[in-house]
Amino acid sequence: MDKLKQKSTEKNSRFLTTDKNVSRKNLLVGSIIGTYVAITPFLFYLYENVPQTQVWETFLFTYDSKGWGDANLSMWILTGKLIPCILLLIWFSTCRHWWYHALIVPVVMYIYQIINLLYSDSKLDELEWIYMVPIMAIIVPSIYLIRARMFNKINDADKSMKELEEEFMMKPKGLWGTIKQYF
Repeated sequence: MDKLKQKSTEKNSRFLTTDKNVSRKNLLVGSIIGTYVAITPFLFYLYENVPQTQVWETFLFTYDSKGWGDANLSMWILTGKLIPCILLLIWFSTCRHWWYHALIVPVVMYIYQIINLLYSDSKLDELEWIYMVPIMAIIVPSIYLIRARMFNKINDADKSMKELEEEFMMKPKGLWGTIKQYF
């Protein structure tokens, strides 16, 4: 009997330490993501440190802005594409909604624009929709199928749409209740 209690205590202590490690890891990852989201306005203005010359030389690399003629302009465009792309990736990885796969479409669009900016500076945003068609051909029907499955489950639940909407509706009370609803 004592051996059984000892084994169960050992198992419980392993789960507790594992839960502590997982919660610490989640706290760390959440803190990093929150900090990144909070400093994105500052990251966007990093382009102002780039000189207004065609060739930008640093001790790490040399960047030639080719068709743009100005490294500052091309870095401004890069930050305008890179920051929203990273924010969309964060949204995709943390979203709990059924439609989160739809976020892949703008992410791929931004990635294509960034690659196009870095490798063929002068033809940004031309004919990107041709490359998006295969991705959208997979994503859009899959989202529609998920939606159809959801509505099948709703119809099997013997609840009307109005009852489901009322169930999920948040009714704030006053200004403070409205503010608390968003946080």
